[in-house]
Amino acid sequence: MRDDLGAGVCLFVAPAVTGFGAYMKSNAWNNNAWDESVHGPVVGVADEPGMSRVVSPVAGSVTRRAFMRGGAMAVVGTAAIPAFLTRSVMAQATSAQAQGKKLVVIFQRGAADGLNVVVPYREPSYYEYRPNIGIPQNAVIDLDGFFGLHPAMGPLKTLWDQGHLAIVHASGSPDPSRSHFDAQDFMESGTPGMKATVDGWLNRAMQAEDLACPDCAHTPFRAVALGSEVPRTLEGRIQAVALNNVKDFGVQGYGAQSTAAASFAAMYDESTDSILHGTGQETFAAVKMLKAADPSKYTPAAGADYPGGQFGNSLKQIAQLLKANLGVEAAFADIGGWDTHQNQGSVDGQLAGRLKEFSAGLAAFWTDMGDQAGEIVLVTMSEFGRTCRQNGTGGTDHGHANVMFVLGGPVRGGKVYGRWPGLSPEQLYEGRDLAITTDFRQVLGEAAYKTLGSRNLEVVFPQSGLQRRNFLNILQV
Repeated sequence: MRDDLGAGVCLFVAPAVTGFGAYMKSNAWNNNAWDESVHGPVVGVADEPGMSRVVSPVAGSVTRRAFMRGGAMAVVGTAAIPAFLTRSVMAQATSAQAQGKKLVVIFQRGAADGLNVVVPYREPSYYEYRPNIGIPQNAVIDLDGFFGLHPAMGPLKTLWDQGHLAIVHASGSPDPSRSHFDAQDFMESGTPGMKATVDGWLNRAMQAEDLACPDCAHTPFRAVALGSEVPRTLEGRIQAVALNNVKDFGVQGYGAQSTAAASFAAMYDESTDSILHGTGQETFAAVKMLKAADPSKYTPAAGADYPGGQFGNSLKQIAQLLKANLGVEAAFADIGGWDTHQNQGSVDGQLAGRLKEFSAGLAAFWTDMGDQAGEIVLVTMSEFGRTCRQNGTGGTDHGHANVMFVLGGPVRGGKVYGRWPGLSPEQLYEGRDLAITTDFRQVLGEAAYKTLGSRNLEVVFPQSGLQRRNFLNILQV
């Protein structure tokens, strides 16, 4: 099933959100430095056929908001999803969503070094800037004769060759901040330069989804995050669930877990709005079933070799939830350890270790999903890149542009998207960093539009001016 599935230096305006009006007037949109014969053209926007989605709005209530943080409920638990859940408790609620697409978002916290992740190994300046940490040409996993993967990322090469993996280089947030906290907040809120945004871009994407189909159905597992709390990306009025990697599965609240669980049961037993469609008791029964299930009951698909550690376990749990047909439409996980100020390494070392885990996790997830991978789009992001020049301690410091990966059945892969700005001194942002030629919202906006059916892009990314013509056409409809 899977085999046949297939720009410029931004203007910075603070504190307002940087919009696409100014962005498109910048020189880079019209700059022909990108070698289309090697990297492919910056394509226009084709008209997509109409999309129908299976969603519905979440009617807010004071009781629920008092119980849920930021419109989201946090659940800690195992990802063991017994097979009998697939067509029992949630069967009626999820059947209408069975044909829908799923969007998975991965955040690389700490600012990954995009220049050593996807290496521009034909750039002479690259090796001048990085005499000790640069990846030698004979070690790079070649992609297209100009770019290559770090040698620790071998598991992703097969996905690239099969056309399931696309790369967007020189991408990122137009906000100039080099603060981890601010930059992550701006990317997760989807409003660079604006600190007052109360909800996350992925939550708003589902709000926009509801606008397109206000009477459609969804389940309490519509949006899930792997972790102890709902991340900034999913905060907002649409209900989200946070799962942690523990054996007990229950509702996280204040006081004893039994009290919180009782509150949850009572709240949804009394619920009369459309969120559960009269299945409140059944939903709580599902939670109790999950709590009672043994994590060992889930066996990943043959060949799905997840790496040890939190990231691999998070992806395995996401795969379990998706394969259980619980109505998951959006999922989130993160992986830290990318802040390589010291002893970053080259072919081996600190960064290589992170990339090995990262790549092995993505490849295992893809394998685990089997034929269902054709319904999934996975996007990766990091708050900013790192300096072109290595520092005096064998590392790199906070930079600007970075690299994003897009993996999935609908992906037009085997291609590096965007316009490469170059690494000559005069081409660097502020004389030190890779310049941004693709705003991260172009990538996320296309994913939300074509995967979730989030038609109103102004809802998803307010004040951005993002329109369909700004998409890179990475995804088929």
